[in-house]
Amino acid sequence: MITLVKTLLVAALVTSLPGLAAASDPAPAAGTKPAAAASAPTAPAAAAPEKKTSEAAPIRQTTKLGTVDLARVGDETERGKAVQTKLQAKKDKLQTRVDGKRKQLDKLRASIQAKLPTLSPAQRAAREKEFQKKVEEFQKFGRQLEEELSSLQEKETKALYDETERAAAAYGKANGFAIIIIKKQLLYVGSDVDAQDVTDALIKTMDEADKKK
Repeated sequence: MITLVKTLLVAALVTSLPGLAAASDPAPAAGTKPAAAASAPTAPAAAAPEKKTSEAAPIRQTTKLGTVDLARVGDETERGKAVQTKLQAKKDKLQTRVDGKRKQLDKLRASIQAKLPTLSPAQRAAREKEFQKKVEEFQKFGRQLEEELSSLQEKETKALYDETERAAAAYGKANGFAIIIIKKQLLYVGSDVDAQDVTDALIKTMDEADKKK
């Protein structure tokens, strides 16, 4: 009876643990095909491509950044040269007017100084007051001319900057630039940024556009 119980227990264990049962089976006879155990190792192979893909280095993309030297644009473009010529002509004209006023003031001073010995204290005070008024008028005149020249310079400089900005936008879009900035404002460029000086290209673009006007 005990032997029968042991046999039943062993049979139950073997049935409930197929992995152990397969291990305890004797080797198959010659000429017979082994069980499906031969195909078992193929399952882990599918994970290999995923591992290789996850380890692949990401593709680095660079950003194109352009820089512009505004001083060169002002000095070398035909538009910039025209602005400089116009401003210089205006300055010379205003300077001529200032020089004329200064000469008149110098003559008045010389005249007053020549007559001082013959003038009474009251007359001297009156002449000095008159001369001081002329000096103040001359200074006011000079400030007005400076403001006039400054206003013209600001107007022409802004027009040149606006033209440069339009040329930079058109060139940047046509050549794949993400941004174009003033060169002196660039303090640092990272390794993922392709920085290029586009001043020469913009000067050429602006001159060509100026010829078509």
